[in-house]
Amino acid sequence: MRVLINAGPWLPVPPIGYGGIENIIATLVPGLRELGVEVVLASVGDSTLAVDERVSVFPDGQFKLLQRPYNQVCGVIPAHQNAVVRRIAEGDIDVIHDHVEAAGLATLAALGHDAPPALHTLHWDLQKHPELYGTFDGAGRVYVNGVSADQLTHAPVALQAHSVGHVHLATPLAADPPPLATKRGYVVVLGRINAGKGQDLAARLAHRYGFDLVLAGPVGPYHSPAALAGADPQNPDVRFWLDHVAPHVDGDRVRWLGTLHGQERDDLVAGADAALFPLRWNEPGGTAVVESLALGTPVVGIARGCLPEMIDHGRTGLLTTDEEELGELVRAAGTLDPGECRAEAARRFSPATMAASYLALYEQVRRLPPGSGGQSGTRDATGATRRG
Repeated sequence: MRVLINAGPWLPVPPIGYGGIENIIATLVPGLRELGVEVVLASVGDSTLAVDERVSVFPDGQFKLLQRPYNQVCGVIPAHQNAVVRRIAEGDIDVIHDHVEAAGLATLAALGHDAPPALHTLHWDLQKHPELYGTFDGAGRVYVNGVSADQLTHAPVALQAHSVGHVHLATPLAADPPPLATKRGYVVVLGRINAGKGQDLAARLAHRYGFDLVLAGPVGPYHSPAALAGADPQNPDVRFWLDHVAPHVDGDRVRWLGTLHGQERDDLVAGADAALFPLRWNEPGGTAVVESLALGTPVVGIARGCLPEMIDHGRTGLLTTDEEELGELVRAAGTLDPGECRAEAARRFSPATMAASYLALYEQVRRLPPGSGGQSGTRDATGATRRG
């Protein structure tokens, strides 16, 4: 099977530091290739992931342009998508697996009946783009999958009709993971700093309950304290940082390290007593949740979005619907067994599990007859479809 995986023009695969979708693709592709799938990757020129073929227009990621006015950047996605369409037209692609928000789905639907069957993975909030999702018609050739069961419950009916289920995200499991007994007495919040992630709540709770907190992740396009010094204050993430988070960052009780990657990030997460997820939105996929479990760090968070289906309360983490209770749960996280967290990640969220699940979906969309739509079931990380 030859699959074209469209990663988009924003970041290389794998990314350097931040880049949730690109990290997932970098985790998925090696597993697919081990299963005999030939992968054509549509990304940017400085992607280093080993694949069978690359398609690119831009020499490097265009993420830096995302905050510019629309009329200055509106050609980026069409330029990338045009190259993808030209490659598909060569006629040797068996399945298209797309990860480009909105434009990817629209492009797939516009290709016509002679194009290969396509799977579009939904990585984001499905209450966005209501005009697209509420009227979407994949013409029996384009299907979608979610990254959690909860995510799909928030999709418009028209989009749900094209669903072939969900596949939970995965993370690479370290061949030589840090020892489980090296907890260093702090709590970490990993991810892009914005209102939905709730870093301001985490910082206030750290001061109130007396635990040390480390924030790791970018503020908008700014990946370090030095870069943020010259930031555009009109950027919404920067504004959130300045107004709601920075006043609590004292360099002692609460620290911000910027974006970390590789071994530095893994060491930070593995050394934390808990990974805190003070969510104010319905997190669809939870990449950082999986990373935390794989490194033996229990999760403490708000029970919304994907967290309740990923965390076994009392065994791999502690969840609540009450923001104020999070501080107490952080104190209790030390009673959880890091080994249980790591074992759960290996069982449910390994790259091999995710690759096998996606291969099953590729085979499914190839078998579905034209005009059949999706299914009413959801697919878990093992690849089994559950009717609902």
